[in-house]
Order: sequence, then C-alpha cells, then structure tokens
Amino acid sequence: MRMPTPDHGRLLDRQDDLGDACAHLSGVAELPLDTEFARTETYRPRLCLAQVALPDRVFCVDMLAPLDFASFWQGVAAPGATKIMHAAKQDLEVLLLRFGQLPGPLFDTQVAAALLGHPAQAGYATLVAAELGVHLDKSQTRTDWSRRPLTSAQIEYAANDVAHLGELAGRLRTRLAGCGREQWALEDCAALLDPALYGVRPESAWERLPGITWQSPLVQARARRLAAWRERRADQADRPRQWILADQALLALAGTGPVDVAAIEELDVMPRGAVRNSGAAIVTELRAAEADLADGRVQITQQERPAATDNGRVKQLGTLVQKAAADLGIAAEILATRAELAALLRGASELRPLRGWRREVIGTTLLAAL
Repeated sequence: MRMPTPDHGRLLDRQDDLGDACAHLSGVAELPLDTEFARTETYRPRLCLAQVALPDRVFCVDMLAPLDFASFWQGVAAPGATKIMHAAKQDLEVLLLRFGQLPGPLFDTQVAAALLGHPAQAGYATLVAAELGVHLDKSQTRTDWSRRPLTSAQIEYAANDVAHLGELAGRLRTRLAGCGREQWALEDCAALLDPALYGVRPESAWERLPGITWQSPLVQARARRLAAWRERRADQADRPRQWILADQALLALAGTGPVDVAAIEELDVMPRGAVRNSGAAIVTELRAAEADLADGRVQITQQERPAATDNGRVKQLGTLVQKAAADLGIAAEILATRAELAALLRGASELRPLRGWRREVIGTTLLAAL
C-alpha cells in the first residue's frame, strides 16, 4: 500500500505549483490517471479534476482553475508513458472534449480484470480490495466535483482513485501474462482509443432510440429528424438531450405526426413551456421528414420484430458463448452480448465477436453455427 507523502493528494490550483508538478511527469514509463467530472445538467461532461500518480506522490489538478494546462497535457499525453486507468471510457471522452486528443497507450484495469474472471463492470474499489487487500472510502462517490472549494475528504478520495492504480495494474498484468491473455487486454485497451467511440453525430442519434427499426418507415423518418434536431439543440444549449425532448415524447411525436403546435399540446407528452419554445421547430422537422420520405431522399426499411424462432437461435448461439466463457473462467458478455448475437443473425459482419482475439476464441464457432 502506498504510504502518504507531503504531496499525496495535493491539490494544484496555482500556475507555479502546476509547473513544478509537470516537471515530474517527464520520462515516466507508466502514469496512473483518473478524472472527476460533472454532466448531470449539461450535454457535454465538464472536466473538474485530473489526478495523476507518480511513485512517491499524487497530484490532483483543479481543471476549473484559471490556469494554462498546455504543459500538463503535454506530459499526460506523452506517447512514451502508458496511461493506467480504470473504466476509462468516460474519462477518455471528457479528455477528448477538453484537449482534442486521446492519451495513449492505455492499460484499463477494468478491462484487464474482466479477462481474469472478475465481473465485467467491476468497480475500482472492489478490485483494489480483492487484489490488494486495501479498502477504500467511497463516501464521495456522488459528490459534486464542480463545486469549489473542494473539501479535504474530496481531495483524499480523488487521490486514492489513482494511488493504487499502478500496483493494481502490475498485479493484473502479471496474471494476464501467466495465462496468455495479456495481448487480449492490450488489444481491447487499444480499441478504446478510437475517437469514433466518443460523441454522437446528429445524423446517427436516432440509433439510440429503443426499438426504432421495428417501426414503419414513416415513423422512423420522423424519429430520425427529431433525434438529429434534439442532438443539435442539446449541443447548442449544452443541456442534456432528455431535457430538450425525452425519448418517450420523441417517439410519441414520431408515431402520431402532429400537424401543428396545438396538436402537440393535445398529445400532452411535453411540458407546456417546451411546447411554446420548441413546438414550431418540431412541426417543421416532422414535415421535412415526411417530405424526405415521399420524395425518395431517404430510404428506410422496417425490420421485423424478432420471432420466437429468432429468439431460439439467439439462445442457441448464447449457449456456445456461455460454454466458451465458462472454459475461460470469464463472464459471457466479455465474448459476445445478446445484442451482438442478434445482429450476427441479421447478417452483420462488423461485430466485436468476429474481430481480433475473439474471432479465434468464439467468432469462428458462431459463424459455423449459423
């Protein structure tokens, strides 16, 4: 267990202190890294704190302070240092938004642990307890990281989120190498550094709507236009997309196609204030969707809902996945999810179980069973 030092969990909110800390980042081979952010009231996550651990100290950098972070980011993003993170995807998203770059190479301890039999979404504190015998205080899990000043308890919590990452990663990597799975972990970690994973293009925002492809082409066309409009509006206002238009309301509007603002009010699926502010824009989008479909500017097909036989085939493929996972001592979802199996039956080929190490472990077996 790391012993505290005078710099353990030190909050950096002054330019000279940050400059001194950056000098220690140069030349390190591994850099445990974590972030704290806020996004409950915004469209984009707001980076509030960045924590880095060195062999003898932990720095917590106040990302809301009026500082120049160029040197700090240069040190963090240096390609010679492997970034050690836990459940890195959300942290990577917020760093990409803030700095326009993803810091690699990456070793994600959650990814690594899952390949050793831990739950697929194992938490950091759970892993530290299981692998290192250290029990962390998680009382600040739901804290508001955008509020200032930060308390000593918040800073200590944030520091502990990286203080044990290096030791944890070393233990996991040794075990992965011992069972021949280290390259599996590195492959999965490298995949997280694809910028395409982060952010949503307005034109593809409709893909997040549940069951949308089972709807008629007209309903789908309306939903696509509304989802794209909502995404742009949420981005412009920097407010959560559900605050702009909830999924349930969006699907109701797409299903009924109200022709004017009064008709939207009669549906009673939106607050009246939202109808006043956005009703006319929604009607415009619905009309445009109908025109696009009628004029052939958009081609949409309706998928059939899965039949009992389809569900049966998914279950059969799932049995193959479960057996392979059991043989490896890992969770089945690490190899393939039910959604991926259903997509495979529909003819999709760009799927995770068919790429990289998973293709040999389970992909060829699934293809042979089709």
